[in-house]
Amino acid sequence: METDTLDDITIDLRIAWRLKALRAERGWSLDDLARRSSVSRATLSRLENAEVSPTANALGKLCAAYGLTMSRLMHMVEDGCAPLVRRVAQPVWIDPETGFRRRSVSPPAQTLAGEALECELEGNTRIAYDDTPRPGLEHHLVLLDGRLDVTVDGQTHSLKPGDCLRYQLFGPSAFATPDDCGARYMLFMV
Repeated sequence: METDTLDDITIDLRIAWRLKALRAERGWSLDDLARRSSVSRATLSRLENAEVSPTANALGKLCAAYGLTMSRLMHMVEDGCAPLVRRVAQPVWIDPETGFRRRSVSPPAQTLAGEALECELEGNTRIAYDDTPRPGLEHHLVLLDGRLDVTVDGQTHSLKPGDCLRYQLFGPSAFATPDDCGARYMLFMV
């Protein structure tokens, strides 16, 4: 197993600080954000104080409330932006609830529109997002290994290695793996 460049505590603290700053920038109370995101006030407080690690589900809801992609949020908590991003310097985030692993291969940048992620889901895992952070966000998902079902616009697509699913996201989406097999995929967003 590889060693990540940012340990879990450091990234969780950076996420907590950024979430608190985003809410403050908008002048929202915890109650305001709870209404906008459907994340409980108590959970928001615990996230902002780094008492718990954020899950993909919670971050997805918060990003939708703030109008950000999850990658854009992660970019806000990561250091700098260089043209060459060596694998050892690519930030990795792991969802403590599902084990979902997300490597920011090509992090978002101020002057570049696209970004690339390498993602891994264990077998028998499902992650659902209630909304898109930005309507019409373009996705290109290439399955590298395993099997993956992706649901977009109410339609489920079953992917095998080498398959590419291209779509624009306007609402809920879900990613699921079968009981006996995980998935590793690249996700390109523009």
